Amino acid sequence: MFERIQPAPPDPILGLSAIFAADNRAHKINLGVGEYRDATGVTPVLDVVRTAESRLGESTPSKVYLPIDGTPDYGRVVRELVFGSESNEQANTVTVQSPGGTGALRIAADFAARHFSQARVWLPDPTWANHPKIFEASGLTCRSYPYYDAASRQLDTGRLLAGLAETQAGDLVLLHACCHNPTGVDLNADTWAAVAKTLAERGALPLIDFAYQGFGEGLEEDAKGLRIFQKLVPEFFVASSFSKNFGLYQDRVGALSVVTTDAEQASSVLSQLKICVRTSFSNPPAHGSALVTTILNDNDLRSLWLDELAHMRNRINKMRQSLVAGLAQQGATQDFSFITRQKGMFSFSGLNPQQVERLREEHAVYIVGSGRINVAGITPENLEGLCTAICAVL
Repeated sequence: MFERIQPAPPDPILGLSAIFAADNRAHKINLGVGEYRDATGVTPVLDVVRTAESRLGESTPSKVYLPIDGTPDYGRVVRELVFGSESNEQANTVTVQSPGGTGALRIAADFAARHFSQARVWLPDPTWANHPKIFEASGLTCRSYPYYDAASRQLDTGRLLAGLAETQAGDLVLLHACCHNPTGVDLNADTWAAVAKTLAERGALPLIDFAYQGFGEGLEEDAKGLRIFQKLVPEFFVASSFSKNFGLYQDRVGALSVVTTDAEQASSVLSQLKICVRTSFSNPPAHGSALVTTILNDNDLRSLWLDELAHMRNRINKMRQSLVAGLAQQGATQDFSFITRQKGMFSFSGLNPQQVERLREEHAVYIVGSGRINVAGITPENLEGLCTAICAVL
């Protein structure tokens, strides 16, 4: 039977890491996979996570299964973080725990495939490479709407709104809450309001991917789009991830929250979400969600976490500025100042596939084929070599 199986192509992002690992050049630089790195090039375990883990190690009495939708306490802290402190007074919103943000997206995809099988999923162009694969794996059809203007390095607001006006009632529309992956270009408040009104009028169902809360401008600032949607859109999904802002990459901690119009609908939706979970991974993992719950429930730990989150955000922004200055110092004639206006871990550098290949082959610099750079992977030590390599291929 297996003789008919053909080899699949490697993942465009994680596959790049495997090639990087096999590269023996000492000066190699990995700016592909979306993991935060500190100034020494290490993905650290946050001090607040170490503290929370020590507490859990002393207090965990058993390793029994969690409920299908996760613990109520975890759902509460997720909603407070995503929707604001008053969110838990709203009985129209429900949350299920998931293995990372990817798991949350897949639960939403499976739910849509079961209940809105004719719905199309609209994705921004460009978007994270795994987005269309997740929805297509659930049997849904994907379409794209304009998002980024490569010439101006800015959001293409006019074409974006025109594209969303083509959606139909029941369609799903994916939006990046902040720190757009791969461009780093986000919607402003006026555009969020215009998008919300358009989707509400069209009857489309928004799915907001919230993978980088706190990595753009701050926890509340990064949620401004959600706050606008809460006022203007009656129903929507939010897929949350705590890989980046808690540094819990391998613990796979995420959640899918669904806003409905009333408590009765919320109860029905939750019952169906549980079926999607049960037939996928059955029960969520416990360790990472317990860490998040412990930290967010303790004022001292939460304060420490906010300090560490701000440090990560500020380091990324500093590396953006250093990259732009370094490129100019190495003689780049192109204006790269747009990099300092982007938000989050990623920058759409404008490098074409041929230049990306040359960076890898000639200079041991690994970035995604689209030209996306993980700014969080830049360090004071590798900055000069990176700028020299980029200028050499321009």
